[in-house]
Amino acid sequence: MRPSDPAAPAFVQLAAHPLRWKLLAELAAGDYRVRELVERVGQPQNLVSYHLRLLRGGGLVTTRRSSFDARDSYYHLDLEQCAHALTHAGTALHPALGFAPTPPPPPSTPPATGPAVLFACTGNSARSPIAEALLRHRTNGQVEVTSAGSHPKPRIHPDAVQVLREQHGIDISGQRPRHLDALLGLRFDYVISLCDKVREVCPDFGDQPRLVHWSIPDPAAASGPGPVGYPAFVRTAAEIDTRIRYLLPLLIPTPQEVQP
Repeated sequence: MRPSDPAAPAFVQLAAHPLRWKLLAELAAGDYRVRELVERVGQPQNLVSYHLRLLRGGGLVTTRRSSFDARDSYYHLDLEQCAHALTHAGTALHPALGFAPTPPPPPSTPPATGPAVLFACTGNSARSPIAEALLRHRTNGQVEVTSAGSHPKPRIHPDAVQVLREQHGIDISGQRPRHLDALLGLRFDYVISLCDKVREVCPDFGDQPRLVHWSIPDPAAASGPGPVGYPAFVRTAAEIDTRIRYLLPLLIPTPQEVQP
């Protein structure tokens, strides 16, 4: 007797809807507010909000209140969750279709000219120097990367220095925050804002860099001094590192993507 037809995995049911797929595709590039997603997909706000609610219910999309305007929220696609959901969907169809959810590492041979990436936040003392250090570390110098802030602090936050040293073996103790204005005139392929406030005031770097926003709370603002505050930096560094791992294939083509 033929068994009853199994239901499609939850990811397939969610992603198969054309509008939800468009929303997933937009959020795969960065974090957006509802009104920005409405403009990008060309659909009414009530319809966009409804489908975002379904994606949130399925665990694929999360939200955070904007630190610039608390009336706003940024929507974020959890790429790690998507990778696991895709693995489950493939395995449900056939065991051989499961795959490792971790993005491939960059090639060992550096390209002739790597892309230039700027990470920006307000103080350039925690989020953006963490991102700069992790991207440089993961690409072995194949990417030209720097960071800056709209209102730089006098020094890198000591917890940012500690978390990079203890969790990743990276030393940024000699680094100093810099102002975004000091980088005007330089060319960047990607300008990635990690702070809702700096997104609103980031200067124009010309040459049409790809603008990406990652809405990440300031760990220094969400925590107290000393041991009490350190876990917030651990969480922030882990989130930034996850986002960077999924950024790598966009910055450095894997061998399969390189055309002969």
